[in-house]
Amino acid sequence: MQEQLTPEVISAHNLTTEEFDRIKSLLDREPTFVELGIFSVMWSEHCSYKSSRVHLKRLPTTGDRIVVPPGENAGVVDVGDDWCVAFKIESHNHPSFIEPFQGAATGVGGILRDVFTMGARPIAAMNSLRFGSLDHPQHGRRNRSLLAGVVGGIAHYGNAFGVATVGGEVAFDDAYSLNPLVNAFALGILKRNQIFFGKASGVGNPILYVGAKTGRDGIHGATMASAEFDEEALEKRPTVQVGDPFLEKLLLEACLEAMRSGAVAGIQDMGAAGLTSSSCEMASRAGTGVEIDLTLVPQREGGMTAYEMMLSESQERMVIVAHSGREREVIDIFRKWDLDAVVIGRVREGHNMRVLHHGETVADIPVAALTDEAPLYERPMAQPSPKSKVQSPKSEDQKNQGQRPETKGQDNNEALLKLLASPNLASKQFVYRQYDHMVRTNTAVLPGADAAVVRIKETRRALAVTLDGNGRYCAANPREGAKLIVAEAARNVVCVGARPLAITNCLNFASPERPEVMWSFSEVIDGMAEACRVFNTPVVSGNVSFYNETEGRGILPTPVIGMIGLIEDVRLVVQPGFRQPRDLIALLGTTADDLSISEYTAVIDGVSTSEMIANGAVPAIDLQLERAVQNACLAAAESGLLRSAHDCSDGGLAVALAECCFSSLNRPALGANISLTDVLPVTPTLFSETPSRIIISFADSARPEIENIAQRENCPLTLIGEVGGDNLQIKVGNEKTISANLAELENAWRNSLPKKLEAEVMAAGRE
Repeated sequence: MQEQLTPEVISAHNLTTEEFDRIKSLLDREPTFVELGIFSVMWSEHCSYKSSRVHLKRLPTTGDRIVVPPGENAGVVDVGDDWCVAFKIESHNHPSFIEPFQGAATGVGGILRDVFTMGARPIAAMNSLRFGSLDHPQHGRRNRSLLAGVVGGIAHYGNAFGVATVGGEVAFDDAYSLNPLVNAFALGILKRNQIFFGKASGVGNPILYVGAKTGRDGIHGATMASAEFDEEALEKRPTVQVGDPFLEKLLLEACLEAMRSGAVAGIQDMGAAGLTSSSCEMASRAGTGVEIDLTLVPQREGGMTAYEMMLSESQERMVIVAHSGREREVIDIFRKWDLDAVVIGRVREGHNMRVLHHGETVADIPVAALTDEAPLYERPMAQPSPKSKVQSPKSEDQKNQGQRPETKGQDNNEALLKLLASPNLASKQFVYRQYDHMVRTNTAVLPGADAAVVRIKETRRALAVTLDGNGRYCAANPREGAKLIVAEAARNVVCVGARPLAITNCLNFASPERPEVMWSFSEVIDGMAEACRVFNTPVVSGNVSFYNETEGRGILPTPVIGMIGLIEDVRLVVQPGFRQPRDLIALLGTTADDLSISEYTAVIDGVSTSEMIANGAVPAIDLQLERAVQNACLAAAESGLLRSAHDCSDGGLAVALAECCFSSLNRPALGANISLTDVLPVTPTLFSETPSRIIISFADSARPEIENIAQRENCPLTLIGEVGGDNLQIKVGNEKTISANLAELENAWRNSLPKKLEAEVMAAGRE
C-alpha cells in the first residue's frame, strides 16, 4: 500500500514544496514512497552539492601529475615510476556530535573505502578535529567528552583495520561547542595501471552486493548531515552507523584481490545514501541504466522494507559490476574472505534506475533526475557587517612604529609558558599516542612534525602529508584566510623537504541558506583557487559540509586543506628539532606586527574570538614572497644542507623556537641563544603570527651555500642565533626578553592537555 505523501511527510524528508513539484515533473507522476526516499537523499546537500557546485567549478583541478580529478571516489596523482597516490578528506561532523565514538570511527571507515575503491592500498590516515573550549563554563564537560569519544573512535577503527594514523590537527574554540568538526583523511598507493572507477559499464554485466549485511543503521544519514541541529538532535542517534574495522580489513583484501583478478569492471563504496547513491552514481558515470532486486540483498534484520534497504548506510559494503560471465570468480574470492557476495541486478540499456522488491517495481527513476538534474542553487550572498579587514603590507615606518603599545612590566617568560600550555599550542601527543602510526612500517616522520612522511616502498621516494585550517582567519576575511591556509599547508610539507603536489579540501560551514555564509564560502573558494595556482597544487578531491550549526548558532567558516608533497629521496627528510650544538639558526622571511588575530591575543590578552574577528585583521600574505621562502627552504633541503626546518605560525617566533628546542624520541632537548634585531616592539617580535617564515638550522660550513640559495630565490634570510645549552635565551635588541629553562617549558607543553582530559579518556575507555 502506497504511503500518503502529505506535506508533513515531504517536509520530514528535507524536501521543499518546489523540489517535490520538480520531482513530479521529472517523473511525470507522483513518486512512490521509496522514490521519495531516494530523491530525498540524492538531492540532499550532502550528496548533491546543490548549494556549492556553482562555486566549486572555479577551483583549479588539472595539472601535469593529475591522473584522476574530482568526480570519483578519490583523486589520484602521479608520483613517478608508474606509482600513484589516491587521497581524499571527508567530514563526519554530524554523526560525531550525536555519537562521538561510532561517528568518528565510521568516518575513518568511510574514507578508507573511498581510497581502496580506487584500487589503492591505504597506507596513511589523518584527521582534523575541532572542539569547543575544554574549560567552557556551560559546555566544557561535554566538549571534553566529545574529544575523548572521537579520539577513541578514530583509534579503534584505524588501529584495528591496520592503517597508520600519522598526524593531523586538533584545535579548540568556543565556536565549535556543540558543533565539533571531525574531518577524516586517507591516502593509498597504487600502480597507474591498477586504477578502478565507479562505473556501471557494459550492458548485461552483473551487479554484485559485497561485504557486510544490510541493517537499519544509518537510514537518512545523508539527510541528517544536510540539516542543522536543535535540542532534539541527540534523538537522532539511530541514524549513526556502527562500524566493524575487522570486517573492513577483510573487505579491503577481498576487493583488491578481485580487482587483480581482472573480473571487476567497476566498483563503488556504499557510503552516504548507501545502495541508492552507489548504484545511480555508477550508472550516471557510465551513461547506462541499472536494475536491482532488493529481495536478493543480504540482510541482518528481518522484515526490512525496500525503503529501508535503499537508504540504509550500514558500513563495510560495496557495489561491484563484474564482467559478464566472471561473477563466479568474484563470489568465490569474497567467500574465501568469509564475506557475502551476491548478484543483485544487471546493467541495463536505457538510463533508468529500476528497483524491484518481491517482484514489484518500487522505483523506476531516470538516473539523470537523481544526479545531473538535482537542484542547483545560486543562493543569495551578502557580506556580513561590519566589514572584515585584512592587514595591508606595512611600510618601513609602520614597522618601526608597530601597531600595538607595549605592556609595561610584562613577563615574557610567563607569557611563553602560558602559550605553550594553552590547548591550541600544547603538544597533542596525548591524542596521537592512542593511534598506531607505525603499522606497515612506512612512516618516516612521526606525528608532531610540520608534516607526516610515509615511504613509497620499492623506491627512495616518500610522501609528505599535512592538514591545516584556521577558522578565525576565514571568519575575519575568508578570501585572505583561505590563502593563508593553503600557504601554510604548502609551507608545512616544504619544511620536511617535500615539493607540494596537490590538495584535497573539506569545507565546513554553517547553513547555506544564510547569505553571509554563502558569501564567505564563495570568498574562500576564490582565495583557495588563487593560492593553489601560485603553488601549482590543484584540487583533486574533497567534501563540502554545510549546516554545521546548533539552535541557529553556526561554526566559523572552516576550510581544511589536506596537502601532499613529494620527497625524491627519503634520506633527505628534514625535521623540526635542533640537532647539533653550535649549529647556526636563521629565519627565512620577515616579521611584521600581526597580533590582532593570534594565539597571544586570545591567551595572554584574553580577547574572545568574536572580538578578534570584529576588530582584528588577518595577516597580509604576499604569495610571491611565500613562494620564494618555500623555494629557498626546499632547495636547501634537497641539497642536504639543513639540519632542521620548522614553520613559524601559531604563537609566533618564540613558540616556534621553543618547539625546535624540545626533545623527541631520537633527539635530546637542545637550547638556543637567539638575538633579534627587528625594529618592531618586543611583543610582536616574539609572538606575531606573520606568515611566510621558516626557522632553519645548519652547520656553519653550509652557511655560504644557503646564503647563495636565499639570494638566488630573492628570499629574506636573517641569522638569529646558535644552538646550544639547556635554556632558551632570546634577546630583542639589547634587551634579554626571554630566559627560560627548557625542562620547565617542555613540561608545560607536554602535560597541560593530559591533565584536562585524562578523566574523560579513562571513562571512554571503560565504556
